Amino acid sequence: MSKLHFKNKWILVTGASSGLGEEMARQLAFQHQANLILLARRKDKLELLKAELEKDAKVSVRVIVADLSNLEDVDRAIDGILKDGQLYGAILNAGVTYFGRHAELPWEQFQTMLQTNVVSVVRLTNRLVDHFETTGNEGGLLIVSSMAAILPIPYQSAYSATKAFVLSFANALTHEIKNPLFSLTVYLPGGIVTEMTAGENFHDLQGWLMPVKEAAKDGIYAFQSRKSTYIPGLLNRIGGYFMNLLPKKFIAGKMSKVYERALLKAEKGNN
Repeated sequence: MSKLHFKNKWILVTGASSGLGEEMARQLAFQHQANLILLARRKDKLELLKAELEKDAKVSVRVIVADLSNLEDVDRAIDGILKDGQLYGAILNAGVTYFGRHAELPWEQFQTMLQTNVVSVVRLTNRLVDHFETTGNEGGLLIVSSMAAILPIPYQSAYSATKAFVLSFANALTHEIKNPLFSLTVYLPGGIVTEMTAGENFHDLQGWLMPVKEAAKDGIYAFQSRKSTYIPGLLNRIGGYFMNLLPKKFIAGKMSKVYERALLKAEKGNN
C-alpha cells in the first residue's frame, strides 16, 4: 500500500484547539499543504488557528465546534464532515485525562472521559470506516491512543483503561476492513507537554514528557506511512518491547511509586 499524500486533501483533526491536535494541524498545513477540518469545543481558539493557517500556510480550513462527550454533537459533526464526500483522512486525537486517586474521581468526570475517549472514538470510527468501505476511496484514519494502553498507570487508572480499549478495538477492526486503499493506524505516544499535562499533579513528571512538536511529527509520519501500531521514540519502543516480557504487576508497581511521589509532592505544594 502506497503512502498517503496530504497535499490539497481534506483531513479532519479532532481536539485541534490545543496540544497535540493543534500542532498536528499546523504541521499538516505548513509541511504537507493539507486542507483541514478542525474540530474542538473552543470556537475562539479554532477560529484563531484557522485564520493563521489560511493566511500563512495558504490552505483551506473549516471549523466545527462540537463537544465529543455529547453523542448528538458527534453525530451532527460527522454528518457535516462526510456530506460532500471530499474527506481523505482523519486524526481522532481529542481526549481527556485524570491524574489522582481513582477513589476521588467524580463519576460525572469519569463519564465525560468515557464518552470522549471511547464512545466518540468508536462512533466516529464506525462512520469513517463505513464511508471508505462504501465509496472505495483512498484514505486513512489515525487514532491517538497512549503508551498507557500497554502499561496500566496507577493514579491514571481510568484513563489507561480508555486508551487500552481504543488500542484493542482498532487493532482488531483493522483486520475487518476490506478497502485496500484505506488504512487504520493507532498511535501510542507517552506523556506529551500539552495543556492536559500542565497541572500541578504533573509538575514532577515534566522530565518524562515528550515535546509536542516531536510527538506531532512522529504521529503524522505513522499516519502517512500507514503503520498499524506506532510508538514514537526509540527508548519508548524498547520500553514497550520489554513491557511485554515483564509481569504487568511488577511494572505497574514501579510506576505507582513514581506517580504517587509526584502526586504527594503536588498535594503538599497546594497545602
